[in-house]
Amino acid sequence: MSSNLLSRITLNPEVCHGKPTIRNQRYTVELILDLLSSGMSEDEIISDYPSIEKEDILACLEYASNLVKVKSIYKASA
Repeated sequence: MSSNLLSRITLNPEVCHGKPTIRNQRYTVELILDLLSSGMSEDEIISDYPSIEKEDILACLEYASNLVKVKSIYKASA
């Protein structure tokens, strides 16, 4: 995927407590991922949030993908 998509993700301490957001709006990457994981389609998200574009959703997915690539995940012992 193009790193150009990642330019849509912004980190600003003045917006949503510095969480990654879409184009400095109050829509967090976390929100978009939660909507997708709840079963909403890209079209439904775009319909419910008119300022969100398909490329914004792809940028959120790329951002999340990059995060899991750099983190090691270990199973917690009981």
